[in-house]
Amino acid sequence: MAMSSISAGEAITLTENGGWLLDVREQDEWDRGHAPSAHLVPLSELPSRIAEIPTDQAVLVVCLAGSRSLRAASALSDAGVDAVNLTGGMLAWVSAAGPVVSEGVNEARVE
Repeated sequence: MAMSSISAGEAITLTENGGWLLDVREQDEWDRGHAPSAHLVPLSELPSRIAEIPTDQAVLVVCLAGSRSLRAASALSDAGVDAVNLTGGMLAWVSAAGPVVSEGVNEARVE
């Protein structure tokens, strides 16, 4: 199964319409700021948590800038998941005016 990529603008639209967004950053990055509808599975935990990833729809994969998500999307694709890498990661998401929420008391930020 070939792994493809998507722009942040396209990903924002897809997630607004129920698309499944997988964030593979670490917990501290997630806590500072993430897309509201995202699901956190850090890249380091992906092999042991792959059963949590849906196989009945495309999975949009995001990290900070696109490197970890590219690795994760490739691994998911090899496992039979229709995985799509979000080019440019959360930095592109924010640049495209994608919504961001935080798990802390501070203003949501991506860095």
